[in-house]
Amino acid sequence: MDTFKERLAFLWKDGARQAKIAADIGMTIAGFSRIWNEGGLPKSETLIKIKQLKGCNIDWLLTGNGEPFPDATAANTTAYDTLGNPVDVEEFVFVPRYDIQAAAGHGRLAGDEKPTFAMAFRRYWVENYITRDTKNLSVISVKGDSMEGVLNDGDTILINHSETVPRDGLYVLRLDENLLVKRLQLMPGGIVRVISANEAYPTFEIDLNRQSDDIAVIGRVEWFGRTI
Repeated sequence: MDTFKERLAFLWKDGARQAKIAADIGMTIAGFSRIWNEGGLPKSETLIKIKQLKGCNIDWLLTGNGEPFPDATAANTTAYDTLGNPVDVEEFVFVPRYDIQAAAGHGRLAGDEKPTFAMAFRRYWVENYITRDTKNLSVISVKGDSMEGVLNDGDTILINHSETVPRDGLYVLRLDENLLVKRLQLMPGGIVRVISANEAYPTFEIDLNRQSDDIAVIGRVEWFGRTI
């Protein structure tokens, strides 16, 4: 592995495409192409990002001298399923799960929270059907009965925080200091109808042209999970 390109290819095994590597290390395709095709080197912050992602030795990354990993455990990204079969953790995106409830009802105060654990989602599904900007994802739960039949009390939802411009679909909203999960319907003139599945909860409207700090679209609901 005499070139920086060869060392990158070694770190991103299984024939990863340029677009995948560039997205992982936060570079544009044009900037990454200068490294991949013209033999350039990235900035120091990008080298640090590669080290953080792959656990590799920066000296080896820059020069090819020494071992790629400072110890054997840093290169080990293999876990095991419940049958003892090896699973490559790089095939998954680990999304932070917060102990916050988006109310399908009257709302619950949501403060500054730290994730309690992470949930694993298949990387191919996330990057091809949801977003490549995986750091804009989070998982929370649903509370209440206003979306009963669509989203039930206790359901787990995956939120895409990069989708904050409302269109028809399920979204998490912040209303004052409460989180709500509702169906949004975009109407002419910048009006958004906020709809509950349970008819006991009235529909109300938001005027996007007069939107205040008291309300914000937190993100779109992309997936839900439910205990039967």
